[in-house]
Amino acid sequence: MSVRVVYTDLDGTMVGPRGCFFRAEGGDTTLDPARALVDLHDADIALVLVSGRTRPQLVEAAGIFGADGFIGELGAIIGWNAGLDTEILRGAMPDSFERVPESLLDELIRLHPGRLELHTPWHTGREVDVMLRGRIDVAEVDGWLAESGFGWLSMRDNGLISPAHMPDLGVHPHVYHLVPDGVSKGDAVAHDLKRRGVDPAEAIAIGDSASDLAMARSVGRMHLVANAVRHPDIAALLPAYDNVVVEDGPLGAGWATAVRAALGAG
Repeated sequence: MSVRVVYTDLDGTMVGPRGCFFRAEGGDTTLDPARALVDLHDADIALVLVSGRTRPQLVEAAGIFGADGFIGELGAIIGWNAGLDTEILRGAMPDSFERVPESLLDELIRLHPGRLELHTPWHTGREVDVMLRGRIDVAEVDGWLAESGFGWLSMRDNGLISPAHMPDLGVHPHVYHLVPDGVSKGDAVAHDLKRRGVDPAEAIAIGDSASDLAMARSVGRMHLVANAVRHPDIAALLPAYDNVVVEDGPLGAGWATAVRAALGAG
C-alpha cells in the first residue's frame, strides 16, 4: 500500500547535532536529508513532525521543513493548517487539574538529588507535560507516582542528550517527559490518522527513542535510526514489534533512507 503520511521525530532523528539539519553525526556537513525532504514533498507525501517540543516551536519548525502538521509535547498537542488549528489531548488528567502540580514536581526532584532536574530552558512554555533531564529508573518513578495518588501520570524517556547539560552526572543524561496516561506519540498519531481519514497502513513513523517506538502500533511501518538501538533499553523492546526496521545510518542519514523507503512504497 502506498505511503501517504510520514510521522517523524525531530531531535536525534531528523536533525543532528545542535538541532542542525545539515550536520551528520560526526559534525560533517551533509545535504542528504535535505534532498530526501525535497523528494518527499515532490511526491506529495504529507510530513508531520512529532516531538517533545512546544506548540510555538513546532509551528516554526513546520514552516521551515514544509510539514503538513505537527504533534507536540510528546503527544499532548496536535496541530494542522499551519498551526492555526490545534487540539489538546489531556488523556487521563482529571478535570480538577490544569497541569502537573508544582508541589509534586518539587518533591520528585528532591527525591533524586543530582539525578533529576528541569530541562532548562526548554521546560518553559509547556501547556500539558513537564520536561526534565537526568538519569532515573522510570518504572520506580511511576510506582512512586501511583503510591502518591498520581497514578494518572507517568514518566516517559525521550532519549539521550549531551552530558554537557549535567556534567556532574558522569553519564549521558536522558530527557524525560512527565505526562498523563493516555497521552503518547502513538496515541496522537492514531488520533491524527483518524482525523485525516488515512489508513494506518498508509503511514510510516521515524524515530530514535522509546517514546518514538510507541508510534509503531499506530502505523504500517516504524523506522528507527541507527543511534536508537545503541541504547540497551530500546534494543530490548524490539522483539515485541513485527513492523520495526532499523536503518543502517544514524540521525539524518538513517532518516533519509527511511524517507526513501516511503518513496519506494509510493
